[in-house]
Amino acid sequence: MIARLQQAITLTMAALVVGWAAVCIFGGRGTWAFGGLALLAGGYALVIGAEFVLLAQVHRRDDPTPRAGAAQLLRAWLGEVRTAPRVFCWRQPFFSSAEPDHVDGSATGRRGIVFIHGFFCNRALWNPWMARLRRRGVPFVAVNLEPVLGPIDAYRDIVDAAVRRIEHATGVAPLLVAHSMGGLAARDWWSAQTDPYRVHRIVTIGSPHHGTWLAGVSRARNGRQMRLGSDWLVALARREAERAHPYRRYTCFYGNCDNIVFPPSVATLPGADNRLLTTVAHVHMVYAQAVADEVDRWLAAPIDVPAAEIKPPSV
Repeated sequence: MIARLQQAITLTMAALVVGWAAVCIFGGRGTWAFGGLALLAGGYALVIGAEFVLLAQVHRRDDPTPRAGAAQLLRAWLGEVRTAPRVFCWRQPFFSSAEPDHVDGSATGRRGIVFIHGFFCNRALWNPWMARLRRRGVPFVAVNLEPVLGPIDAYRDIVDAAVRRIEHATGVAPLLVAHSMGGLAARDWWSAQTDPYRVHRIVTIGSPHHGTWLAGVSRARNGRQMRLGSDWLVALARREAERAHPYRRYTCFYGNCDNIVFPPSVATLPGADNRLLTTVAHVHMVYAQAVADEVDRWLAAPIDVPAAEIKPPSV
């Protein structure tokens, strides 16, 4: 669904630019033809820039994360301006099925990954990851979280089905790698599990674990759940607190230049391995080398429970 919606948005914008250019050229104002493209690109960059201004303002409050300087924010803005259009106007609208899940017969006994995207995204967010892992023979499954604007807890069965596919294919507990809202979907799923061998590690990337200031303007059900201190987040934390050391299996990447999830420390969890990323913004964070290195480290870790000893998941 999200792919079709993003296709419509992208093609509509392209049609507007082409239409403007045609009117200008046939009207004898050929030099104006580039104005539509410049306005579109400039407007998009300005919207992202406004998010960075809000980040800088909100971060002035009591957040313990080191503040980003102007040069860091500028570098992060440039990276996001380059990265986000490739994701939202090319990769996700038109290539959501370009990298199918990799769970063939060679996966037995190998650690696999479940990829969980964030708000208003789809599985194509992970295409560069999946292409690289396929070449290495690493099994993976990438989900599509739908309904797009539904409650986060509605995604629990989707995550569970993906974990089961990896379990069946490998016999080994997978890594969960989740971006933004996907980290909350992973937490919600894990909070409902009683089997400690169903997950090896959960790596979250820019996830609003305590909500985000920007979600205050959202009217979507999942958006409201991501507001700072929302009732849903409080209830999730209470369920997790029933388990000893609930966040010991988490690595949480957060950024002082994250233009969507801020103030920065909301993307951390107490007792987790919290890793600060600098000079990288929200979408660009998915492709940060530090994140890839951390995932590779856990992929290479010894299998803590032999595959033969893991209970096969019930169907």
